[in-house]
Amino acid sequence: MQIQEAYDLVKDELQEVEAEYGKHLDSDVYLIRRVANYILTSGGKRFRPSLLLLSAKLCGYDGGLHIPLSAVIEFIHTATLLHDDVVDDADLRRGTASANAVWGNQASILVGDYLFSKAFYLMVESRNMEVLRVLSRATIKLAEGEILQLLKNSDIDTNEQEYLTVATNKTAALISAACQVSGILADVAHEKECALAGYGMNLGIAFQLMDDCLDYTSKNEDLGKAVGNDLKEGKVTMPLIYTLQRSSAEERERIVEAIEAGEINDNGHLESVIGLIRRHGAIEQTIDTARRHIETAKDHLAQFEPTVEKAALMAIADYVIERSF
Repeated sequence: MQIQEAYDLVKDELQEVEAEYGKHLDSDVYLIRRVANYILTSGGKRFRPSLLLLSAKLCGYDGGLHIPLSAVIEFIHTATLLHDDVVDDADLRRGTASANAVWGNQASILVGDYLFSKAFYLMVESRNMEVLRVLSRATIKLAEGEILQLLKNSDIDTNEQEYLTVATNKTAALISAACQVSGILADVAHEKECALAGYGMNLGIAFQLMDDCLDYTSKNEDLGKAVGNDLKEGKVTMPLIYTLQRSSAEERERIVEAIEAGEINDNGHLESVIGLIRRHGAIEQTIDTARRHIETAKDHLAQFEPTVEKAALMAIADYVIERSF
């Protein structure tokens, strides 16, 4: 199955989710509508809501709560994007000016807070304590991941396991929760609920690892942000970790110098680091690690009978590795 065919399976439901956004952003405070709509309509693929919707179909869910809960997932994700861009002092998001670049840091933080609050309101409205527990835990993990990433900023001694902990918390936990929630709604067996959570967790880790690679291999216009942005922000991601493991003392010093420079385009710092990453095969090694997580994600789906929805989730897993922006 092709990736577009997978998305087509839930295109009608995604339109309902889009309508849900509008309904819950109809605030009397003009700035909330402007900032939230700006980032919600700026080209995101609705990856996380699509996973929730496809998982619900896989489980045979025939209720209506999957629509507002898909909106919850996207509100949480969007809130983190607003906050992240402030923390990272980002100018671009998905190829356009970031919200903080347009309206300032204060507006971005406060609208992000609003979206978090709206998400929790909608969770409570679901009247399902297990859904609330899973999504609340994922939100806590997300915040822990962001804080841990901040603590590890510019730390060239960051190891593989430490970075996987960051990726698991800040990216994979919410993707895992999106899939698991569908199993809760459909009241499937515990084994199947755990399988959905495991699929989403490994998919999310691979997704973050591929983002790490794209930061060093894409063009600015493809990536939607400046290439090498992770290096500029002092983020020691997996390609850099693998490079540092194989680098000489002189090469490590060049990487430290690039991280400390801040402006990565000065004095050829980015080109120097990318050269080292290529020389040591770090992109290929990161992709291999991502592939292992994708295979684990797909193995979790063995709990389910062959259906078109299962095929769609398998196709999305493959797409995480194959995608190029």
